[in-house]
Amino acid sequence: MAKSDSVPAASDLAPSELEVLKALWEGSPATCREIHSRLAERGRQLAYTTVLTFLTRLEQKRFVVSDKSGPAYAYRPRITRERVMRSRLQTLLQDLYDGAAAPLVMQLMREESFTPDEIRELQSLIEDLDGQTGRPRSSRKA
Repeated sequence: MAKSDSVPAASDLAPSELEVLKALWEGSPATCREIHSRLAERGRQLAYTTVLTFLTRLEQKRFVVSDKSGPAYAYRPRITRERVMRSRLQTLLQDLYDGAAAPLVMQLMREESFTPDEIRELQSLIEDLDGQTGRPRSSRKA
């Protein structure tokens, strides 16, 4: 991907822009009106022009792309929810835990509630990690 086509860092997202992007991840392509409605359904009352301003900023920052071929601009994300989550999590790990994941995971397990399905999934992940003990850690990114 050429530099001009690259997706920017998720840390460049303002909280309100992230809200708009979340609404776009619910289904795209979507028009400004559709995104405005999704935000309203969540209780986020913004003027239509404010949503349009956020979409314009997101497009300028290269987080979304618009299709101008129809009667209304249709927007779609250029960055996935997973990529934003990974980026934000890495920032959190670096800022608060000096890059160590275990203290964050343990803090979450002590402080948060989990459903039975989530507990089973966590147990499965721990068992998988247990089976990897003694082997070098992979260089995969979180």
